[in-house]
Amino acid sequence: MKAAVMSLGSKSSMMVIEAMKTYFDSVDSIDLRDVEVSLGGKLDVMYEGKPMSQYSCIYPRGSFRYATLLRSVTRTLYRTSYMPIKPETFTLGHDKLLTHLALQHFSIPMPTTYLASSTRAAKKILNEVRYPLVLKFPHGTQGKGVMFAESYAAASSMLDALIALKQPFLIQEYIETGGVDVRAFVVGDKVVASMKRKAVRGEFRANIHAGGIGESCVLDQNTKRIAVDTSTSIGAEICAVDMLESPKGPLVIETNLSPGLQGITKATGINVADKIAKYLFEKSEIFSARDRDEATLKIFEDLGLSGEIAQQIITNLDFRASRILLPKIVTDIAQFGEKDEVVLKVEKGKISVERI
Repeated sequence: MKAAVMSLGSKSSMMVIEAMKTYFDSVDSIDLRDVEVSLGGKLDVMYEGKPMSQYSCIYPRGSFRYATLLRSVTRTLYRTSYMPIKPETFTLGHDKLLTHLALQHFSIPMPTTYLASSTRAAKKILNEVRYPLVLKFPHGTQGKGVMFAESYAAASSMLDALIALKQPFLIQEYIETGGVDVRAFVVGDKVVASMKRKAVRGEFRANIHAGGIGESCVLDQNTKRIAVDTSTSIGAEICAVDMLESPKGPLVIETNLSPGLQGITKATGINVADKIAKYLFEKSEIFSARDRDEATLKIFEDLGLSGEIAQQIITNLDFRASRILLPKIVTDIAQFGEKDEVVLKVEKGKISVERI
């Protein structure tokens, strides 16, 4: 299978590419800055001025500045290549306001957050909230665009500056953690690595890029569940989830679709790049098998074949945690539904399933 990582060429992206070479037949590095989407006539993705090659798997990474391009590329190629991040996620996940709305919809615990529609509304909020508080730009990564206000006067001054710059912003309650937050790295339905990040003296942001120090930690099942649910709620199979440990339990403060790997790899000793690569390979195999199943079913339909001819399917069994995953073509032919009750007849070397 042929795969690619579409990115800005960061060290983390290169780590993933090297890890993927262990599993895939070939892995290309695609520079996001040389990618364009052709909208004239046939919808197509171009790389360095030519139609992009066909890949079994594409892992797109990039900053919020490329969110629109990433969404367009993913939307165009989503049905022909396996991708771990949904198209709309690049818009949602790179906007803190939209992320908070998605988390709210899925009842993910977060600090209390406000969005003001006007200066008057913002000033009213500042009069009613507790201090200190945090002001955030909707866009930004690595702790950039996050400000700390100890009093109404400080918050009001920041507000005036933001309004003068015509910048939208969020007002969020401050959770005292001693400058410590938790990062959970989610791959699929598991937290594969986690660390605590501690801010340097005089800094309230714990981000590694802001000088924070990371150390390995073990999360309880509730915190892991919240991290995985957060990832699912924004449509990302691979992402980092940042949380604060509060008296009310873990609170999600941010998600990152293109998280750095150096800090968490160094802190935990876990080869996160390999975890990502292996997951991408396994999902790509399933994606490719689905395409083969659909192609086979289409051939049967075109030939007008039915009955025993169409029902004899030779395939390998796909095991997931000791459970057998049947090919999609089996579901299509049998036409079982989730609400159907079935009888399973099992003996050594033989399984049959019949609808009641």
